[in-house]
Amino acid sequence: MTANPLLTWPPELTEVQVAALTLQATTYALSHGLVYLPVADKQPPAPTSTIHAPLALLPSPIPRRQFDKARGLQKIYNILYSRVATDVEFLDRVMGAVEGVGKVDEFTGSLWKRWIRVREAGIVQPLQLGLFRSDYMVHLPDVNKPASLKQVEFNTISSSFGTLSERVSGLHRYLLKSTGYYGSSQYLKTENLPENHTTAGLAEGLVAAHKAYGVPSARILFVVQDNERNVFDQRWLEYELLETHSIHVVRQTLTELLTSASVDTTSHVLRINGDIEISTVYLRAGYMPTDYLTPKHYDLRYLFETSKAIQCPSIQLQLAGGKKVQEELTKTGVLEKFLHDFPALEISALKESWMEMWALNEDGDAGVTRAREESSTLVLKPQREGGGNNVYKEAIPPFLDDLPPSEREAWIAMKLIATPQGLGNYLVRAGGGHEGAVKTEVISELGIFSWSLFGNGDDGVCKIEEKEVGWLVRTKGKDSNEGGVAAGFSVLDSIVLVD
Repeated sequence: MTANPLLTWPPELTEVQVAALTLQATTYALSHGLVYLPVADKQPPAPTSTIHAPLALLPSPIPRRQFDKARGLQKIYNILYSRVATDVEFLDRVMGAVEGVGKVDEFTGSLWKRWIRVREAGIVQPLQLGLFRSDYMVHLPDVNKPASLKQVEFNTISSSFGTLSERVSGLHRYLLKSTGYYGSSQYLKTENLPENHTTAGLAEGLVAAHKAYGVPSARILFVVQDNERNVFDQRWLEYELLETHSIHVVRQTLTELLTSASVDTTSHVLRINGDIEISTVYLRAGYMPTDYLTPKHYDLRYLFETSKAIQCPSIQLQLAGGKKVQEELTKTGVLEKFLHDFPALEISALKESWMEMWALNEDGDAGVTRAREESSTLVLKPQREGGGNNVYKEAIPPFLDDLPPSEREAWIAMKLIATPQGLGNYLVRAGGGHEGAVKTEVISELGIFSWSLFGNGDDGVCKIEEKEVGWLVRTKGKDSNEGGVAAGFSVLDSIVLVD
């Protein structure tokens, strides 16, 4: 009987083989743009050096059936979140500053209030663009039963690492071709390493928005963070847009845009520096409270939304990606309302991808009481992206002791996914104090990328153009609860499909 690769990975390699693979992997990464900027107090205007992005030496095993299921679910998720983002009443109730999360979460409330102002001023641009990523883990609570697929979260803003995930996929295919991984596993063969073309796919979504805007000479605005180290993940998209589609990109931070961005009150054209017309605003910043240094930074989002430039994401689409929305969708009848035209079998398949979750403010103190009792199997999640924000297991009871009852609405409790035990890999980080590859037990997370261009028509029905476009794997040491690559917890990885 063949050993289950989910429980016996990685295959046996000698120290000499690991060293040879590490040398090939790091030089390939540096040669092929699988890179980061090094840690610095302030990045120079013109970078003079790079380091390779954190990476796994071998691809990680994912059951073929679950990979296919994740890709198949993306269409229905695209439609679901496009419809959620156009349901004003639902978002006001769940995420608003009067009834929902926004009344206790300052960040959410600040965004929601700008959205209210946009609605009062009159929405100019009915179209919205989402570059999405739905994240999953393999769920294996019983090794004697088949593995299943469970969703971690659905990302509607700054869904990163699409272009670098394509490059790490190419890295593992190269290592297989050059070394055969020394014949260490029957699974390590070309047909089990799926190709990944996320760069072209994500660019396709931005191109669709640009064309819908209708001014070929306009440019796409990339809104980026100060001191961004993950700049090359963004640059690869920029190069694809220009070299393949002849679309120019402007990169600026929110702070720079405070003085450079303006909207013509008659034509509603968004311009940068007075003369550059913008077709699409692509936010790779703005998902964290620390991105908004002053109220003027929040007002900048309002300015964008008063223009006819297509937002990626709009404020309401960003709100739709909140964890509270994820929890609300699990309630009886809510999903069916949004997917009323979908077969029951497809809705069931979506529900099967969810772990059990509930609101901390559920039924008075009942939600908190249950979270205390089941803390060893839970994670608490706020309305935040980017890694480093969640509360896990034994840290939950003392956290709840200090959490004011008024702030419970901003948090959800979610059952932890039981990932395969004993799954390992070799993790390679540059500039992190480690020499070479470190073998450790790991947890892997699969992300599926897609885009959706959508908006309500004159008849009030949401019109949607969407596509699934690629995937990402992030792998972390088992002892690390958080999963963000940019936050320093994970490495980039790819897939080896197993039965």
